[in-house]
Amino acid sequence: MRIDKFLKVSRIIKRRTVAAEACDAGKIYVNGRSVKPAYVLKVGDTVEVRLGSPIKFIVKSLNDKATKEDAQNLYEIQN
Repeated sequence: MRIDKFLKVSRIIKRRTVAAEACDAGKIYVNGRSVKPAYVLKVGDTVEVRLGSPIKFIVKSLNDKATKEDAQNLYEIQN
């Protein structure tokens, strides 16, 4: 699944266009490297979002669609 779509489906970023713009601006990192919106995520990847207050999480599951309740099961926040 593309990183911009994952960020939207998991509700970390509300809109996919905003997620894509964040990637283009160098605000999204996967496994320590800045990525473009088309980057394909895999389960186990470590993602860091540096928008506002930074958030770092591990991808637990990849679903194209997730309800509000299921969205929080797609990732695990790291300290």
